[in-house]
Amino acid sequence: MKRQKKAYLLALITVGLWSTVASASKLTLAYLSPAQFLLYSSIISLILLFILIVIQGKLRQLLCCSKRDLLLSVGYGFLNPFAYYLLLFRAYDMLPAQQAQIINYTWALTLTLLSIPLLKQRVTRKQWWAILISYAGVLVIATKGRLFSLEFDNPEGVVAALASTIIWALYWVFNTRDARDPVLGLFLNFLFAVPMIFFYLWFTEGLVAVPVRGLCGAVYIGVFEMGIAFVLWLKAMKLTDNTAKIANLIFIAPIISLFLIHYLVGEEIYISTLVGLVLVIGGLVLQAFTKHPSL
Repeated sequence: MKRQKKAYLLALITVGLWSTVASASKLTLAYLSPAQFLLYSSIISLILLFILIVIQGKLRQLLCCSKRDLLLSVGYGFLNPFAYYLLLFRAYDMLPAQQAQIINYTWALTLTLLSIPLLKQRVTRKQWWAILISYAGVLVIATKGRLFSLEFDNPEGVVAALASTIIWALYWVFNTRDARDPVLGLFLNFLFAVPMIFFYLWFTEGLVAVPVRGLCGAVYIGVFEMGIAFVLWLKAMKLTDNTAKIANLIFIAPIISLFLIHYLVGEEIYISTLVGLVLVIGGLVLQAFTKHPSL
């Protein structure tokens, strides 16, 4: 199989896996709290990443990490998975899955906004239009079309979803300066984050027995969302001769996700969600095809 075809195949598999996250998260949160969900899925992901490191023959590299790398991992681990997934799972717990997952896809726009003060980048007029269009879509989704009354069914859930995009964007801004091997870096992030999650859960909720169905959901997210999808996406980006072609496939995910949410979770898909999705994806597409100004 040619490199580009293989890149497309791996990217499409990744998009397919990401499309199941909203449904799997919503179903699992019927049995686990967001913090419980995060702890068990992170442990599973940590184990999977360690196995991948051993298979790839990178164990010696792992053991030779510098103190600087370890300190960086504490900060990165706080951002992802600790803060990001805790906020995201809270959003899924409080909001309909269709709302939380589409709002989460605006992180690329949040990244553009954060790049202004943090990376000293200039934003073009088209990029500002992209941001306005997508966030108009978020407003339509969050208010279920009640734009003029600005009535939010669950404002706390909307804030959690938007806050998760800020954390995720910050994580990627800081990652632009991270020279570590991606798999090793992610493993170390999870290694330091798991104790953070454990103590957070211990002090806020206590440690209690959880249902088997909840654990199954955590295993699924830990393996496919936090682990395999990340590795497959990295592989696809390395194989492709045009990263934009691969990156743009991500626009398929929220569309597939809506079908899964309807049929697996049983949510009625609101007209406002569809309108908001068109606006969000329209803004993201406009940004994707806008040339970024140099620093």
